[in-house]
Amino acid sequence: MCGICGILRFDRHEPVDGLVLHSMNARIAHRGPDDSGCYLDGNLGLGMRRLSIIDLQTGHQPLSNEEQSLHIVFNGEIYNHRQLREFLERRGYRYRTQSDTETILHLYEEVGIECVSHLRGMFAFAIWDADKRVLLLARDRFGIKPLYYARTNRQLIFASEIKALLAHPDLTPELNYSSLPEYLSFGYLSHSQTLFDGIVQVQPGHVLQATEDGMITTSCYWQLRHTPESECKPERYYVDTYRSFLEEAVRIHLISDVPVGMFLSGGLDSSAVAAIMTKLRGGPIATFSVGYDEKEHSELSYAELAAKHIGAAHHEVRVSKDAFFGALPKVIWHEDEPLAWPSSVSLYFVAQLAQQYVKVVLTGEGSDETLAGYTRYAFTVANAQWDRVYRAALPASVRATIRAGLLSCEWIPRSLQRKLHHTFLARDGSSWPSFYFDNFYSGFSESEQQHLLLDKSTYVPGSCYRSAIELLEASSGDLLHKLLFTDIKTYLVELLMKQDNVSMAASVESRVPFLDHPLAEFAMSIPSQYNVRGLAGKNILKAAVSDLLPPSIINRRKMGFPTPWRAWLDGPAMDYVQQVLGEPRTVCRKLFNPDPIRQMLAEHRSRRHDHADRIWRLLNLELWQRIFLDRDALGTVASSSIPTHDDLLQFNTVCS
Repeated sequence: MCGICGILRFDRHEPVDGLVLHSMNARIAHRGPDDSGCYLDGNLGLGMRRLSIIDLQTGHQPLSNEEQSLHIVFNGEIYNHRQLREFLERRGYRYRTQSDTETILHLYEEVGIECVSHLRGMFAFAIWDADKRVLLLARDRFGIKPLYYARTNRQLIFASEIKALLAHPDLTPELNYSSLPEYLSFGYLSHSQTLFDGIVQVQPGHVLQATEDGMITTSCYWQLRHTPESECKPERYYVDTYRSFLEEAVRIHLISDVPVGMFLSGGLDSSAVAAIMTKLRGGPIATFSVGYDEKEHSELSYAELAAKHIGAAHHEVRVSKDAFFGALPKVIWHEDEPLAWPSSVSLYFVAQLAQQYVKVVLTGEGSDETLAGYTRYAFTVANAQWDRVYRAALPASVRATIRAGLLSCEWIPRSLQRKLHHTFLARDGSSWPSFYFDNFYSGFSESEQQHLLLDKSTYVPGSCYRSAIELLEASSGDLLHKLLFTDIKTYLVELLMKQDNVSMAASVESRVPFLDHPLAEFAMSIPSQYNVRGLAGKNILKAAVSDLLPPSIINRRKMGFPTPWRAWLDGPAMDYVQQVLGEPRTVCRKLFNPDPIRQMLAEHRSRRHDHADRIWRLLNLELWQRIFLDRDALGTVASSSIPTHDDLLQFNTVCS
């Protein structure tokens, strides 16, 4: 819906510079091209950019209450605001607008900070309480809407995107070196830290309060219940109840005063939402898909099948290799951090397509993490069971020999290597980081990072997975629900950031009905045996929408927004990668030992090993540093034109 930003100086006698606030606001104009506004009150400043979705005429922000004692900027949608409005009006509150923003403000007047617990939707907002001289920042339960902040000795600065923070002259972008091990493993960070030193995010389900004397406190207002019900009910109960919750979630996510469409991959999740949308709307909906000319890496045929089945007005875009590499720097700029997955670029193009027809899209994010949709969940449960038998049957020395042989073998085809490397035969079952995180997430394992990182002080044993393991150990329930909970608190947050920032790059609001919190809470209560059979997950969802979709969609293999990244690296694209990673400018950063990188690239070229994921991680990190830390590329990627491959070659510099 919007982008927000603001400044609270810790000295009441130091006013906020309005020009600085306007500059921060302008940096996120793409999030809200329809309207903008700022509020200044001495040492406090609030800014917002608006994408008009609800209450097009009177929804201007910042919004104040009648007494001018409370002021709010808000990004998101509150789907139960009409019910809350009825309650508040009975309590005597008088509305001047039809917006959900005003509901949040009056709800804060009524119950204070507890207002967040009553909201159903996605949100990031800031409320300035002028009487208490307190700034409140709040973020929705799952982190659908982003919210970042930085604290200096003199002030707190916050914004929807990091680039808006960097528009403040007191902030200089610097690499957060301590985050490198986790980035190299996951491709993202699984806690409040970012790759920018001193810039952090308000955690999902948390509120932050800041006072004029510089006191900052954070608190958690919601935690996902993730243990199955103690009394297991018949499977039909879970199927029917989930369908009821899902239809209600889709219904409320369709609330809008502007056209709403659907990002459709042709997979189960997006097809299910699209089918329910069609049922609720009683007519064709607009659907949007992205793919590639390389058919084996494209889902367009599946999307066309799903669109035809529901009678949608379908639109698609095909992305070429040159267009992909041309857009890559701009997408990094929009995400503020290196891209964890190539699918971010795909999403950028389909969002640009959707923007020509609608302002709002629904997506299928959140189903896999709440209903065990990824194969890695069921596989890990089965892998752990087989590993217990394997360890009991063979001594550690024999297992180590087999493991070393599989990892070093060069005559096995790369595709078979990848499959075998995931099994208990190639994994140390006594080490959970190796067995699970190295297995399915890690670009560079802990042992590999010891050789890769030049500054050994950057590497702290165990730092790669510390946050994720702490979450896993703190979770409850069976192994499957522990895995789901950990991904919801880590992996899913990154997915949602990608979804929000890249869709907002096209001024399109994306909504995620699978993460309507009553639906997600129910999903996490479903016993594992109903969700997973063999290596297939989401069985409850499959049964719940069996009357809406054909078996060819319900049972098809999950592709997960694929891109031809691996295929492209077998061609000229590898020359470009080697050029960027081998340039003096890259080497002179002295982050990595160049020898392991040269060996990795040589092995990939010769097809001895598949290093596509590692190459993606290193390339994105380097481009991110050029865009944000060096700043010389910022003008290019921030312009209205998409940089070309030739533009990237101009980034080359030499060590000074």
